[in-house]
Amino acid sequence: MSVEAPSGKRHQLLPLVGTPITVKQCCVSAVGESGEASDPIIALVGAPNVGKSTLFNALTGAHVTMGNWPGTTVEVSRGVWRNKRGTEACECSHCTCSSEPDIRQATLIDLPGAYSLEASSPDEHLTRTLVADVPEAEAPDLVLAVVDAAHLARSLYLVAELRERSRRIVLAVTMDDVARRQGVTVDSYALSEAVGAPAVIVDPRRRVGLDHLMRAVRETLAAPAPAPRRAVVMADSAIEEIERSDPGLEAADERFAWVAEVAELGTTTDGEERVRVSDRIDRVALAPVAGPLVFLAIMWLVFQITTTVAAPLQDFLDGFFSGPVSTGAVWLLERVGLGGTWVEGLLVDGLIAGVGMLLTFVPLMILMFILLALLEDSGYLARAAVLTDRVMGALGLPGRAFLPLVVGFGCNVPAIAGTRILPHARQRLLTVLLVPFTSCTARLTVFVMLGAVFFGRWAGTAVFAMYAASILIVVLTGLALRKTLWRTMPSEPLVIDLPPYQAPTVRLTAQVTWLRLKGFLQTASGIIVLTVIGVWLLQAIPVDGGTFGHVAVGDSLYAWLAEKVAPVFDPAGFGQWQTVAALVVGFVAKEAVISSWGQTYAVADPEDVTTLGEHIRAAFEVSSGGHPTAAALAFMIFLLAYTPCLATLAAQKREVGWRWMGFGFVLQLVVAYVLAVVVFQIGRLIV
Repeated sequence: MSVEAPSGKRHQLLPLVGTPITVKQCCVSAVGESGEASDPIIALVGAPNVGKSTLFNALTGAHVTMGNWPGTTVEVSRGVWRNKRGTEACECSHCTCSSEPDIRQATLIDLPGAYSLEASSPDEHLTRTLVADVPEAEAPDLVLAVVDAAHLARSLYLVAELRERSRRIVLAVTMDDVARRQGVTVDSYALSEAVGAPAVIVDPRRRVGLDHLMRAVRETLAAPAPAPRRAVVMADSAIEEIERSDPGLEAADERFAWVAEVAELGTTTDGEERVRVSDRIDRVALAPVAGPLVFLAIMWLVFQITTTVAAPLQDFLDGFFSGPVSTGAVWLLERVGLGGTWVEGLLVDGLIAGVGMLLTFVPLMILMFILLALLEDSGYLARAAVLTDRVMGALGLPGRAFLPLVVGFGCNVPAIAGTRILPHARQRLLTVLLVPFTSCTARLTVFVMLGAVFFGRWAGTAVFAMYAASILIVVLTGLALRKTLWRTMPSEPLVIDLPPYQAPTVRLTAQVTWLRLKGFLQTASGIIVLTVIGVWLLQAIPVDGGTFGHVAVGDSLYAWLAEKVAPVFDPAGFGQWQTVAALVVGFVAKEAVISSWGQTYAVADPEDVTTLGEHIRAAFEVSSGGHPTAAALAFMIFLLAYTPCLATLAAQKREVGWRWMGFGFVLQLVVAYVLAVVVFQIGRLIV
């Protein structure tokens, strides 16, 4: 996809850029073949954990997922950065622009985080390709480099490499408030002089300094591209040394010397040694014994709060959908002459019963997402990678392999994509196979329902136990694969930036929560609706006579198919066709398990006012031979370990191909079945 650049050159940024919105530019103009001006293309780069994605969201409103660990941004995101002062006259100091109202904007591309252009993983290689290896005529118009004021020297190595090329660069300096608390003051003017590129202090979390950043970008775009810094230049993608102050220095040594000099010129310190609050907290949070205990305690508290606070809201929504919504739908259908028809069955017993039951878990998801967003924004979750580095090492994986696994507890699909941060193919493959064993939030809705039905006031502990079991399954399965298929695995130490602890902001927490909730609702309105309709159709088709749409569920094609599979699960204690049918539907999406139950028990006897939970408990009572709690626990384990959803399979196929996707699919089913049988057989002797 090509777009016209302000300089008149053609951009070839793969298909990642897309077609930009064409607008009139202030100070910078270019006329393409259509005769209209085009947006400049700006690449946003920076090391992990410097606030790059937060800045991207603040500038574009694109609401990209953020996280306090490397590798969160493994895809290229694109957004439009609009100048909020676009209706005013241009304030450029070097040119005279028309005072006619004008909207100025740029196409902003958020590239994967990278410490350096010396790529060691696929995502870092992508960043290098798009900002360094492409010819100048195809490169972005400007590189917006995000640097951390609290760790300026660490962030400047990437800038040193960028300055070795003839690229327009603007520095966005974040974390200035953290630096000041450490007694470090960044002088943006001195930093700009030392680097040879404009530097602007911004606070993207609070939307401070963004107007100044836009002005610096606009003026830099209007000026010619600067000459490379005199130490090194790039020639045909190879470093050519010129005018080096010390010819004996290697390129990396020279860059470090330049970084040290720039950091000294661009900052001042008060000379007082400080023990940071983050360091004090980390003495406990990262301690060998106390650290894991603190982590487990925090996660238990998250699930306990989620299950107890959300329960009253869930009951309210359940009554709302099963009462006023269903009654209103029946009344409306009767008014239009469709009462008692298959349309009523599809709408009331299908969509409202299925999707309505699923939507009762929205309060639960909101609470969970808020709590996890608070942990992320505070900087705590990055410590989890450090705590689990030794465990990952036993699996032959680097410590940062834990990071996509953590993402998997939100959703397995982006977690599988997140394995691209790992430098070796064998490490990525093993991690892709382990990710589906992490308990995503889609499973959480089912765990919470079963926890409330079978464990009462211990529901939160039961849900927490599933997450602990998830970690245990990942470790044991990884060890088994490590001892068989992956006997040799490259090893490397964990290198990770630990962000300072920060007070979470309401705006950022709400933004992340809404992003994840929106994804959940989109699933409910997409795959879940199709699944609900499919289940209803199977329930509406009679097997032994009857009329379409007017058949008992037990006499339908849905029940007939499920009954053929159900005996396989007798050793696990849940060989009831209603339960097995829900598991089959769960292959599409785990949220659909509840929808399936809602439809099944709502249709079976419309006059029965027994709650869904009592229906489920009765089914487990029968299938388990009087051991419903053990059977429910086995069912939860099976739900935890078998294939999360079709989207996860698609993600695995994209990353590792059909053969390994099929291997993972079989592995998940075998592990799930064996564990479920073992749990039930032992549980029925105890419970």
